[in-house]
Amino acid sequence: MTEPGSQWLETVKEMRETFDAQKEQVSRCPFLEYSYRRDALLRLRQAIKQKSSALQQALSDDYGYRAPVDTEIADILPLLHQIDYTRRRLKRWMQPQKRRPGITLLGTKLVVRFQPKGVVGIIVPWNFPIMLALSPLICALAAGNRVMLKLSEFTPNTNRVLRALIAEVFSPNEVAVVEGEVEVSRRFSELEFDHLFFTGSTQVGRQVMLAAADNLTPVTLELGGKSPVIIDDQIDMDVAVSRLIYGKCLNAGQICVAPDYVLCPEHRQEAFIHAYQRAFRAMYPDFEANSDYSQIINQTQAMRLEETLKDSLDKGARRWCALDQQTVPTAENQRWPTQLLTQVTDDMRVMQEEIFGPLLPIVTYQDLSEALSYIQARPRPLALYLMSNDAEIRTQVTTQLHAGGMGINETLFHVAAEDAPFGGIGDSGMGHYHGVEGFYTFSHSKTVLTRDKWDTSFLVKPPYNRWYKRLMRWWLMR
Repeated sequence: MTEPGSQWLETVKEMRETFDAQKEQVSRCPFLEYSYRRDALLRLRQAIKQKSSALQQALSDDYGYRAPVDTEIADILPLLHQIDYTRRRLKRWMQPQKRRPGITLLGTKLVVRFQPKGVVGIIVPWNFPIMLALSPLICALAAGNRVMLKLSEFTPNTNRVLRALIAEVFSPNEVAVVEGEVEVSRRFSELEFDHLFFTGSTQVGRQVMLAAADNLTPVTLELGGKSPVIIDDQIDMDVAVSRLIYGKCLNAGQICVAPDYVLCPEHRQEAFIHAYQRAFRAMYPDFEANSDYSQIINQTQAMRLEETLKDSLDKGARRWCALDQQTVPTAENQRWPTQLLTQVTDDMRVMQEEIFGPLLPIVTYQDLSEALSYIQARPRPLALYLMSNDAEIRTQVTTQLHAGGMGINETLFHVAAEDAPFGGIGDSGMGHYHGVEGFYTFSHSKTVLTRDKWDTSFLVKPPYNRWYKRLMRWWLMR
């Protein structure tokens, strides 16, 4: 029997055995054919659709309550569409790409072939444990890899359904599921993966990258940060709020690309607050009984948010509830309407840390250059949002500011674009997935040069002092 407190040791042992077995499979069959990949994706799609209701219920159970339609829209539907998109294009992606060898390599043929990396590790967060487990899995399978999934310890009900789903479709030598807490996660990231994919906080991302460095394991880090929304001086405020509020309210703001703070012209701040309150009440009428709004996942996260809010108020911020100014959220209540915060300062936690919940600070500015400078002075965000119909402002913001991705007059939805990469920059991450970039991320692009009968390599080999070689070098260097 396993001794109390040592269960994680047994998990780590099984994890290592599974990893070694997958490595052995890669050695035996390093390249999975198109037909296998296509069929594996189809089987995965069928299983997701079959277990859709069970996944929605399990995730709601993990949250205490999560709106089923939130899960359907943000988890299930994108996965089904991603599989369809990938299967339609996979054969073309797998084809070797012809490249031009150039005049110095006359007589050769040059192609780039896409080879599976081998065994891929995927570390999954708690906020979208279905989408953020299976979406990178789809990319990794399309590229022909074996995969190990480390699921979050905070979503045990969802993990149970995901584990059953994976077991129905794949053998452990193809796709394996690992569960466990901090120590298991640490040991997982120390395995000698051929690629490691992590979604989570910037702080933990640094630890994952450090662990992977010992094995020179390439990493993709999908992190977070503070994603700003810029509201210009001219856009209709009701329109601006209607375009950003869903991105803040979906999953109660527990999204890596949720608007983290708003940059608003100072004279329009009051208009923004009133417009947000009107829009929130229209989206979630009879809030206490409304089934479309999700809870904060657990009391630990609710307590973190309560402490962040209290820190702001203690330091001089003013709170505006999206529902009622008298409604005071607490750690015991895991159902929070958006809390708008004004008069925020840089020494407040709410302006230093990723919020990941229903708090929304408002920072005022006098002119647009001030807003741009504010963003440029801070770590590069995962998402950048602009509410403006001015073409000149759109160009200025798009070209001058760095961010993982950007939405103009919209928030959140750029993540759902199937035919475009998604990823961070700087503190918000590195690498991409989605679309063909996901296939490339989990593939090794191998250059293959072939020389057949016509050999011109003698022109660049010693002895170098032949007149025709000197003439050729002169011509090439002219």
